[in-house]
Amino acid sequence: MLHITDDIAIQDWELTESFMRASGPGGQNVNKVSSAVELRFEAATSPSLTNPVKTRLRRLAGRRWTNEGALVIQCDETRSQARNREIARDRLKELIKSALTPPKRRIPTRPTLGSKKRRLKEKKVRGEVKALRGKVDPAK
Repeated sequence: MLHITDDIAIQDWELTESFMRASGPGGQNVNKVSSAVELRFEAATSPSLTNPVKTRLRRLAGRRWTNEGALVIQCDETRSQARNREIARDRLKELIKSALTPPKRRIPTRPTLGSKKRRLKEKKVRGEVKALRGKVDPAK
């Protein structure tokens, strides 16, 4: 069981771990030991999360979200399988925690009168500069 908060815990049946050979440093060991971890969390069917949290989690997950509604996290940072499992579970925990907090509602603001006047004055100055770039009439 993976505890996210006091209220939310992910059951073991919702998580699937598979191990594969990792790339990178490790010498001969890298060719023999399956130390990379792929953690699969069936988020769409999870009874532990509410629908708004699932929606935010899907947006945060991006490419890691599959068409079947699963969240896939891969980790092959260390040579240790146990440490990679721990890192993958921590990443899942952090992702779910960030999905738990609803985004702040944006309060629209209006530009101040002074900023409007400064903008219009600058536009007028630029227009005058551009008007002076025209061809010079030699007759005058």
